[in-house]
Amino acid sequence: MLKKLLIAALVAAPLSLMAQTVKLGYVDATEIINVMPEKITAESTLKTVADKYEAEFKNLQAAFQKKVEEYQKADEDPATPQAIKDRHQTELQEDYTKIQNFSQQAQQEMQKQQETLFGPIYQKVRDAIQAVGAEGGYTFILDPAAILYQGTGAEDIGPKVKAKLGIK
Repeated sequence: MLKKLLIAALVAAPLSLMAQTVKLGYVDATEIINVMPEKITAESTLKTVADKYEAEFKNLQAAFQKKVEEYQKADEDPATPQAIKDRHQTELQEDYTKIQNFSQQAQQEMQKQQETLFGPIYQKVRDAIQAVGAEGGYTFILDPAAILYQGTGAEDIGPKVKAKLGIK
């Protein structure tokens, strides 16, 4: 008896799955993010920070170049003691290391800044997509970048997500 119920359940399960309607939607999240006013603000802030890092990097490079020229003059002058030449060379190596460290730190900070500024924007779009999906009863919502084929049963929910975000 138990075997018969189990077999009946196994046979009925695929049939019940086939009876369910699959509702597909797709949305180009990148296109939505590109028209969000928050993105413009985030990009502006990020550019301001990047400009400050670039200006500081140029200052470090200019100071380094000046020390290189001083070292070359001292190195070419036979009257310059070796201890002074060695000190110049050590300073150059230290400054070069400082420039490399600054460059790495700047890149890391820019990445953190980008995550801080754009993270809430991405989350806002994800939340809107999920809300539209729940309201519309969608089984799946896909991004067109990952879709290899699109039949006639899929719906572009981009306008609904934009409406949810208050974007025209």
